[in-house]
Amino acid sequence: MDSLAKYMDVYRISENDPENFWHTIAERNFDWHQKWDQILDWDKENAKVSWFKNAKLNITENCIDRHLDRQANSNAIIWEPNNPNEDTVYITYKELHRQVNKMANVLKEQGIKKGDRVCIYLPMIPDLTVSLLACARIGAIHSVVFAGFSATAIASRINDSGCKILITSDGSYRGKKTLNLKNICDEALENCKTIEKTLVVKRTHEKVNMKESRDLWMHDLLKSASSECKAEVMDAEDPLFILYTSGSTGTPKGMVHTTAGYMVNTAFSFKNVFQYEKGDVYWCTADIGWITGHSYIVYGPLLNGATSLMFEGIPSYPDYGRFWDIVDKHKVNQLYTAPTAIRALAKQSIDYVNKHDLSSIKVLGSVGEPINEEAWNWYNDNIGKKKSPIVDTWWQTETGSIMISPLPYVTPTKPTYATLPLPGIQPTLMDENGDEITENSVSGRLCIKYPWPSMARTVYNNHQRYVETYFSAYKNMYFTGDGALRDEVGYYRITGRVDDVVIVSGHNLGTAPIEDAIDEHPAVAEAAIVGYPHDIKGNALAGFIILKEEGESRDHNNLQKEINQMITNKIGPIAKLDRIHFVEAVPKTRSGKIMRRILRKISSQEFDNLGDTSTLLNPETVDNLIEIVKNES
Repeated sequence: MDSLAKYMDVYRISENDPENFWHTIAERNFDWHQKWDQILDWDKENAKVSWFKNAKLNITENCIDRHLDRQANSNAIIWEPNNPNEDTVYITYKELHRQVNKMANVLKEQGIKKGDRVCIYLPMIPDLTVSLLACARIGAIHSVVFAGFSATAIASRINDSGCKILITSDGSYRGKKTLNLKNICDEALENCKTIEKTLVVKRTHEKVNMKESRDLWMHDLLKSASSECKAEVMDAEDPLFILYTSGSTGTPKGMVHTTAGYMVNTAFSFKNVFQYEKGDVYWCTADIGWITGHSYIVYGPLLNGATSLMFEGIPSYPDYGRFWDIVDKHKVNQLYTAPTAIRALAKQSIDYVNKHDLSSIKVLGSVGEPINEEAWNWYNDNIGKKKSPIVDTWWQTETGSIMISPLPYVTPTKPTYATLPLPGIQPTLMDENGDEITENSVSGRLCIKYPWPSMARTVYNNHQRYVETYFSAYKNMYFTGDGALRDEVGYYRITGRVDDVVIVSGHNLGTAPIEDAIDEHPAVAEAAIVGYPHDIKGNALAGFIILKEEGESRDHNNLQKEINQMITNKIGPIAKLDRIHFVEAVPKTRSGKIMRRILRKISSQEFDNLGDTSTLLNPETVDNLIEIVKNES
């Protein structure tokens, strides 16, 4: 799709006949052991969806084997370690094939067979990518847990899916810190009955406890493993992986993604959203512990024969120029990162950017949350130099692949807007009465009207929860849980979770536009808005505001007045904040989402029932915020 007119044509075709559209994509671009006899089977009553019914395939043959004839010696993975003085690792498709086969054989020797679940708790090292593909090679279902989660979080995920093997490492490097992952796993396994073996990768050479008959060193097992492993032939609807998404309440949900639909959709979206061309170097800065890493570090790029860069470290180590150093060093062509990283980097001196050559960048991407206008403009001006389009992508763990996004050099971009749906995706907005809103210049609840191939099929062992969470709000529609605006030309802007809409004096106020208004204040680095109970208004608004260095010395009373004046000017006096807390940080998930549920409770002074905070990126902030709010009251 090289023009807006072409996109419009393709989109119309996909809307009028979605089954035939996906049939064409699947037929044209992949290797199958057996073709499907039905493209889509949609049981609306029970919210059960099957794509490419009875087709047979193996996703790793499509990620690796089929590229060996043409590009065996092209780089599949470039691995950039945490320490810039450590050597970069380049893994060709031929070498990746060898490593995946060897690890697949190790898993088989340890008793893993098709359908078994394997938990993976590894840092961002090449073994992580290899372990996913090794599972897929033999039909095992991988369940990756982000290697920063607590022992409690690991145990709950292992127990929910009944994993037989855990793959971990002795430790991990994160900036200046070294973490002992094996100790965390040992603690987790005290509460797990199903794990038979733990396979341990050497990374940090930490001293670790190896439990006899359970714990084995991966390098020892790989030495004797064969580098030939026939790929298991899988059914289109066989599960490929389980990935847990933290529910705002209750236990985490194990989202189940299946093989063929996920393959077709991630490959198609990667190719179009990033306009990848042979020889490009593509870098997604996410962790493979999240869906972004599954779909756009591993599967999407490899299905397209791309070179995918993996980074072990963090943006601030050894200094805040690290991202730009990597872009310059590897001549990165597509950069896909999160608004939370963009905002953190934008706070630093522009010298970190300017000392590097970023001219290789063709496409910039944003993922994880709606990007505010100030961050969008900084990214566009300083990193893309106003010549590289920004693809502001909207999607979810549950959707498997990108749903709404500009196509670079095709869709005219607009700051803070994810713009238009990809072909094959049919979004719509619903009003509070459950009716579809068909006109433009409106806001509503974002739903998807028609199934798409990469959608999660169920919550592991709990289909009822899947139905209630995603298909009970609106009949025969997937409810995203997000609110959105649709402008006069049909562009979508995601305004945040519907539970981030606060009703103040009968007015529905989305928190994202208020945060955007505050973010424009020169002294403000980041803002998070929540509602709290109010005797008169029903709810009132509180702001947790992080100041830039130059703002910290300002008089807070004056700052509060200026911030509320900006909100009044941008949105109206109804959206003014009743409480403003100036803080150093706010609690965030590991993927960078602000935990507003916790902020609401803190602002409401409900300090006793904050739920599990151990999986937060920065759990220590919770006690700091409680202290600040107590001192203010």
